[in-house]
Amino acid sequence: MISSLRGTVLSAIGGTAVIEVGGVGFAVQLTPDHVLSLRVGDEAFVHTTLIVREDALQLFGFADLEQLQVFELLNGVSGVGPKSAIGVLSVLSPDQVADAVAADDDAPFRKVSGIGPKTAKLIVVSLTGKLTAARRAPARAVKAGGAASAVPDSVLVALVGLGWPEKIAAEAVADVVAETDESARDSVQTLLRLTLARLGPATAGPAKGASR
Repeated sequence: MISSLRGTVLSAIGGTAVIEVGGVGFAVQLTPDHVLSLRVGDEAFVHTTLIVREDALQLFGFADLEQLQVFELLNGVSGVGPKSAIGVLSVLSPDQVADAVAADDDAPFRKVSGIGPKTAKLIVVSLTGKLTAARRAPARAVKAGGAASAVPDSVLVALVGLGWPEKIAAEAVADVVAETDESARDSVQTLLRLTLARLGPATAGPAKGASR
């Protein structure tokens, strides 16, 4: 794992910088503002995370650990890949992300290119209670948010276990969360029942029936 780089900036264009370390140039994906702050020939230090795909290795870099931590949380949300995660951090600071999540406000995420209403809502649901940067949120809201985060996650795991594709299940959970009141969102049983009602028996049913 490449956790950081310190070296000479060889190029800085668009969303990518090439940093030479020990004679090797590493292409690092950064936010546009971060790229603009770099100067060719200067020394740069970035915290990094390596995303491994079947067809590519992508290195993403960040000015501080807080950005890196928020990126990794975003990248862990179903439907949000590294490109969308870096897109969020190109528009919002870690504190702004935390404040939006604490306020249960998905509007800031909908402003990010490539993120639709369902994914924006899922980001809020998935990150609730996980962002320590939400320092200004009332204690009651943070406490409630932590419980709210665990419930949708548990429902999603249950749906995948029943045979639903993760993407479809995640979208359905996000829809139901957006449409129900807080009491329903705090109960795994209730949220699972409502989500199954939305999904219907067509996908999960055959998977169970085939084993009998």
